[in-house]
Amino acid sequence: MLPLTESELVSLGRMVAAGEAEALAEAAGRLGENFANAARVMASCKGRVVVTGLGKSGHVGRKVSSTLASLGTPSFFLHAAEASHGDLGMVLRGDVGLFVSNSGATPELLPPLAWFRRIGASVIAITGGTDSELARRADVVIDSGVRSEADPLGLAPTSSTAVQMAMGDALAVAAARLRGFGGKDFAALHPGGTLGRRLLTRVSDLCEPGGERLPKVSLDVSVRDALFEITEKKYGATCVVDEDGALAGIFTDGDLRRLMERHGVEALNMRIGDCMTRNAVTIEAGGLAADAAMLMEEREISVVIAVHGQKPVGMLHVHDLMRYGIV
Repeated sequence: MLPLTESELVSLGRMVAAGEAEALAEAAGRLGENFANAARVMASCKGRVVVTGLGKSGHVGRKVSSTLASLGTPSFFLHAAEASHGDLGMVLRGDVGLFVSNSGATPELLPPLAWFRRIGASVIAITGGTDSELARRADVVIDSGVRSEADPLGLAPTSSTAVQMAMGDALAVAAARLRGFGGKDFAALHPGGTLGRRLLTRVSDLCEPGGERLPKVSLDVSVRDALFEITEKKYGATCVVDEDGALAGIFTDGDLRRLMERHGVEALNMRIGDCMTRNAVTIEAGGLAADAAMLMEEREISVVIAVHGQKPVGMLHVHDLMRYGIV
């Protein structure tokens, strides 16, 4: 192992990162009509975007294919070497081929390229070899060329793969925008992820069915009786409702502490309707749980009341939101 100092290692890391960043900036500056055309071809695809490549470009292709699918463009990765041994049967006339190759001269790409041309499927190339056979036979070419790789030897695929990845991601995002793909669509495709839960989970999904765990007392009960309800339901608060069951206010353990500081134990005999906080923070039961989390953060509170119309139907504690991965 070479005796490199910490400073030398940090400098090396910065050099590589800066080299890749420079290559990305140059590639972004080259984007133009070809990019827009490629995005439209992808967005109008009636089949799947079939991404193919070999070696490091193949690894990039797998990731780009995953990003396309994640953003609503059906896609799969076709290994360039396996394609010539039967896997071309997965490609249909309505598909679009996305060929990723730094040189554009990878021999294994030529048979699948010929098949795409034979069946009339569109081909997009992400390549630094803009004069290569791949570039000449593609419908649209995205130039991913770099002046040099970022590693000190100038050999390892570093800047080139970074640019390929960025071009693939950019196409995926542009195609999604053309398709009108939005946050709700993303959530529908990611129901198991944190973002999916935030965009799909309703307040009512986190409330006990039938409101059985909802702490609730009437206006005329004593603070002592309200305290029993708070203790039993374990939310640190209770709703206060009028004779029609409509929400009149909220009483929290914080309200209890402040009340006892002023009145001592006599506070326990006071009427809850005279001690409650009238303007309780509420959210419609059909609203998003993520919005409830935002309310709690903005108001610096730990509970919010779920309502249907004027009536409370549940109570959410910040711990509920944490347990379900909303915050």
